[in-house]
Amino acid sequence: MSSTPAGPEFPGRRLPQLVLLLVAIIVVAVVWLEGGRPEGDLLDQMARRSLPLEQALSNGRPTVVEFYADWCESCRSMAPGMEQMVEEHPDVDLVLLNVDNPSWQPQVQRWNVNGIPHLQLFDSNGESRGQSIGLRQPQELSAIAVALETGEPLPPLAGIGAVSSLDGSDEPSRRDLSASVGPRSHG
Repeated sequence: MSSTPAGPEFPGRRLPQLVLLLVAIIVVAVVWLEGGRPEGDLLDQMARRSLPLEQALSNGRPTVVEFYADWCESCRSMAPGMEQMVEEHPDVDLVLLNVDNPSWQPQVQRWNVNGIPHLQLFDSNGESRGQSIGLRQPQELSAIAVALETGEPLPPLAGIGAVSSLDGSDEPSRRDLSASVGPRSHG
């Protein structure tokens, strides 16, 4: 009776299989995580597509500058409406400036950005026409774009819209922002 004993199992023979399995798990995790934040992805895509600020303010077209943050729920909620505004009003430029980027702090201070989303509105000469702080509906964004395109007065927007809390809570704030000193100081 001769039985051939099985040779010793070498871990090296299974290493390629384990590496392949690990790569597959990582790919699935990345795809799943990327698909979990469509508005965040849209906001990021819009920021990457936006013109440089100086170019937008000097090219003879009206411009909407949005001060935003990736973590800002109001900014993320407004992103589809901003995208719609750009599609419906291609003669209005959109520039997105992330308040978490220190290089934009001079602009944050210059235009007294007290809360986000903050829209700074410019005519075709690069002159500031006004601002809007807080969440705006698509029809409000369209009305702003029309006013900037035609040179008509900005539409009367009721008060300040919902503003994302900069302290990390998800509750919108409607308090008076006049005493604020920066985009992170409202609650």
